Amino acid sequence: MALDAVKAIRQLQDRSSAKRRSAAKRLRKLGDPSAGPALLEALKNEVRDSRTWETQYQMTMALGTCGSPSDLSYLRDVVLRRETLHAVHTAGGDAIVRLSYMEHSQNEAIHWCLSTGNETLVGGALQAVAILRLVLDQETVTYVLDFIEARSPHDGIYFWPAVAAAGWTGQRVHDFLTACATGPRSDVAEAATDSLAGNYGTYRPL
Repeated sequence: MALDAVKAIRQLQDRSSAKRRSAAKRLRKLGDPSAGPALLEALKNEVRDSRTWETQYQMTMALGTCGSPSDLSYLRDVVLRRETLHAVHTAGGDAIVRLSYMEHSQNEAIHWCLSTGNETLVGGALQAVAILRLVLDQETVTYVLDFIEARSPHDGIYFWPAVAAAGWTGQRVHDFLTACATGPRSDVAEAATDSLAGNYGTYRPL
């Protein structure tokens, strides 16, 4: 039987990392805001142990669906720490965009993530943009494409903007997608082809 929110919150304190991870995954799916404070505290404890990267990832992703904009300060702090694991950078970018969207500040959040120069963080942020099907303002779209197109077309960072661009407009976007559709990565090419047709496709991040 699937855990309800109350049981999942309790399980965040279990001695087993696997059970804590299972609880976080369940809360992420439920998106219950009552779990936000417990997830924040659990994540603060979890990031002390570099061995539990999968659990840290799921807790961070769950905070993105259950938390509130008040959690953004902690998330921005943790992704800037030198010792923070790559998995948390990815999930942190996703969560930062999701929580910023709650207060309609997603464009500012994208600018902040890009300003760090952290490609893993940016990848997570653009993952959220794509999954939420966010339409960014033109300035932000330009900033995103400038960042992405400075990388090799073999780089996986092209994938999520190729998905997200299904809802973006302008010649620059069309040129980006056209280039991606004939590029060297089959996953990016498929996403770009869908986006050129106005289709987002169906994706479920881990």
